[in-house]
Amino acid sequence: MKRLSDIGTIKDILSRYGFNFSKGLGQNFLINPSVCPRMAELSGAGEGVGVIEIGPGIGVLTQELCELADKVVAVEIDKRLIPVLDETLGDYDNIKVINEDVLKLDLNKLIEDEFKGMKVVVCANLPYYITSPVIMKLLEDKLNIEAITVMVQKEAAQRICAEVGSRESGAVTVSVNFYSKPEMLFQVSAGSFMPAPKVDSAVMRLNVYEKPLFELEDEKKFFTVVKAAFAQRRKTVLNSISSSLGLEKSVVNDVLLDSGVDPRSRAEKLSMNDFAEISRRIKL
Repeated sequence: MKRLSDIGTIKDILSRYGFNFSKGLGQNFLINPSVCPRMAELSGAGEGVGVIEIGPGIGVLTQELCELADKVVAVEIDKRLIPVLDETLGDYDNIKVINEDVLKLDLNKLIEDEFKGMKVVVCANLPYYITSPVIMKLLEDKLNIEAITVMVQKEAAQRICAEVGSRESGAVTVSVNFYSKPEMLFQVSAGSFMPAPKVDSAVMRLNVYEKPLFELEDEKKFFTVVKAAFAQRRKTVLNSISSSLGLEKSVVNDVLLDSGVDPRSRAEKLSMNDFAEISRRIKL
C-alpha cells in the first residue's frame, strides 16, 4: 500500500496524471500521516459498518477507512481523480467510487442499495466552501446513519460545536443541534495539507439522533425562524426576526412573550426550546 500522505508520492501520482489542484473545488490533500488513521478510527468505521466518504481526493483517508470498514462508498465530484483513485485504491475490494456531486445525490437510495444490513457512518475531509450545505443535506435528508465525522475549517467547527445559548453559537449551531450532538475531536494545522490553506482545520463528530430533538409540525418554519433570528446578530431578536421576515414588531413581540422569550434578547442567548416555541407560535 502506497503511503499517500508522502509529499513525494503525491507529486509523483499527480504528475503522472497531469493533475493540477482546483481552487474552485477547495482541494487540499493531507500530508500529515497521523491525521487520517485517527480520523478513520474515531469515525466509527469497523466490522459490520459501511462508510460514505465525500471528496476522497487521492484516497489518503479512503485507504484507512477501507482497512477498518466492511465497505466504503466514496463520492468524488472531480472526474480527473477517478483514474487516480483506481490506482491508489486498487488493492481493496471493499471500495466503490462514484463520480457525482454529493449535493445532488439521493443518499437514502445509495444507503439502501450499498449498505444492506450494515450500520452506516459518514467520514469526510470537506472543502471549506461547501461545509454547511453538505452537513445540512446529510442531516435534513434524515439518513439512516449513526454519525458524521468531518474535517472542516477550525472556526466552522468551533461554531457548530458551541453550546446553544452561548456567545459563539449561530444559526448553524442550532440547526446541527436539532438533528445531532456535535463534539470536537481534534485540531489539524494548516501545514498538514498540500497546498496549505490559510487557516487551521478541526475534526468533529456529529452523533445523529434517531429522531430530531423536537417534534415539530413544520421543521422548515423552525429553520426559517432560526435564520431570521441570527440574520442581524447585533440587533435584538425582536428586531432581527421582524425585519428579516417582514412582520410587524407588535406581532413578533407578542409571540416572543408568549414563548417566554425576552424580546430584548439577542439570538445567541436563546435555547433550543426557545426557538421551538417561537416557531410553533409564529405565523408566516
